Amino acid sequence: MRKWFARYFHDITIAMESILGNKLRSMLTALGIIFGVAAVISMLAIGRGAQQEILEQIKMVGVNNIMITPIVRDESSSEDTEEEGEGSKNKFSPGLSLLDAEAIREVIPSVNRISPEITLNSYAVMGGKREKAKIVGVSNDYFELYNLPLQYGSFFNEYHEEHGIPVCVIGANIQSKFFPHENPVNKYLKFGYVWLKVIGVLQRATVNVEVSGFANTGVNVMNDNIYIPVKTFLLRYENRALVNSKFAQTASTEIRLGGGRHGGMIRVVSSTPSTNTQSNYHQLDRLVVQVKETGQLNPTTEVLGRMITRRHNQVNDFEITVPELLLKQQQRTNDIFNIVLGAIASISLVVGGIGIMNIMFATVMERIKEIGTRMAIGASRTDIVVQFLSEAILISVAGGFIGVILGIALTEIIERVADIQTIITPFSVIIAFGVSAGVGVIFGYSPAKRASEKDPIESLRHE
Repeated sequence: MRKWFARYFHDITIAMESILGNKLRSMLTALGIIFGVAAVISMLAIGRGAQQEILEQIKMVGVNNIMITPIVRDESSSEDTEEEGEGSKNKFSPGLSLLDAEAIREVIPSVNRISPEITLNSYAVMGGKREKAKIVGVSNDYFELYNLPLQYGSFFNEYHEEHGIPVCVIGANIQSKFFPHENPVNKYLKFGYVWLKVIGVLQRATVNVEVSGFANTGVNVMNDNIYIPVKTFLLRYENRALVNSKFAQTASTEIRLGGGRHGGMIRVVSSTPSTNTQSNYHQLDRLVVQVKETGQLNPTTEVLGRMITRRHNQVNDFEITVPELLLKQQQRTNDIFNIVLGAIASISLVVGGIGIMNIMFATVMERIKEIGTRMAIGASRTDIVVQFLSEAILISVAGGFIGVILGIALTEIIERVADIQTIITPFSVIIAFGVSAGVGVIFGYSPAKRASEKDPIESLRHE
C-alpha cells in the first residue's frame, strides 16, 4: 500500500506542478466550473427561499381554510341578465351575512371553525397621535384560523362576542405607534368615534404579505390591524344589512334584520330610485370556513356553493376560493421554474467540462515528448492516466471551491439588491461541489486515456 500510494502520489504531484506552471491557462479552464457552481448555488438558494416563503404563507392563511367573499355587482350594466338569466337582476338576495355563517356552522358537519370578517379603514387616535389604521370585526375563531399567537393579554371571551363589547386586540405595529414604551393591555384606544379597551396584543408577523403578493388570499397585514368582535363592529360602526340600497330601487322590498328577540322581516318603501350604480349590500366582507380534514376541502366547497346560492335565492353574488390550494399550486409552479433554472445553471457546468476536455486534449498534444519520456523510464499506462486525470480533477475541484464562495456572495447580493428571500442549504453546496468534481472525472478521463495510449518511441521522435 505504501509503494502504491507513493507511486500515484508522485503522479498527482506532477499534475499539480503542471497546473501551477500554467496558472493563467488553468484559471481560464476553471472559469466554466466556477460560474456553473455559483449559478447552481444561487438558483437553488432562490428556489429554497421562495419555497420557504410560500410555506409561511400557507401557515398564515391557515390550514384547510375556505374563503367566501361577496361580489358587488354594477347595477347599471346588463351583465346580470346575460350571466344569470332574464329577470335575475330583480331577485332578492340578503347578501353574505352572519345568518349564512350560523347556517354553515349548523348544517355542514365537516366544518371545524368559521369566522366572519368585516373591515373598515379610518384613523386611530390616542394621546394626541392620529394614525391611519384598519379595524377588523372577527370572531375568536379567526385567531385560530390564521395561527395568530398573543404577545400580551387575551382574546375575546364569550361575553364580549355576544354583547358587542367595545374591546380590541391590536397588531404589533399599532402597539409601536401608540404604546411604544408600555404594555397597552387594559388601556384605551379610539378608532373612529368609539373608545376601545385593549385586551390583547398579537405577536409580530414576519412575512410581508403585500410584497410577497398574497394579499388576495385572505391574509391581512396583521401587524397594522385592530381586531374587535364582529357584533361590536355591526353595533357600533356599520351594518350594511340594515339599509340595503340595492333593493331600495324597488317600490317595496323586504329585508331581514338578524339578531335580537324581535328580529324578523321589515318592509322598506321607496319611490325614489337609487343614484348609486354600484352598492354593497353584503353584511360581511369575508367569511372564513375551516374544514376538519384536507380531503374534505373540495366536497365542502361544492356543498357551500350550493347552500349559499340557495340561501341567496339563486343570485350568484359570492365567490369561493381555497387559498391553500392556490398557494400549493403556486409552490408547484415555483418548483418547476426552479428546476428549469437549475437545469439552465447546470449547463454552465457541462460547458466548463467541455472546456476542460478541450484543454486537456491540447495539453496531451503539447506534452507528447514528456509522455514518451515518462513511459520510457518505467511509467505505466495507469501512471499517465492518473497524471492527466488528476490535472482535470484538480482544476474542477479548485473551480468548485471558488464557485461555492462566489455563489454564496452572489446569493447575498441578490437578497440585498432584489429584496428576495434566499436560503443556502448544505445540500445545494454539496450537490454543486460534487457535480463539479464529477465533471472533472467524466471530461478528464478521455484525454487521459488517449495520453496513456501513446507509443513511447513515436512520442520521443515527435517534434
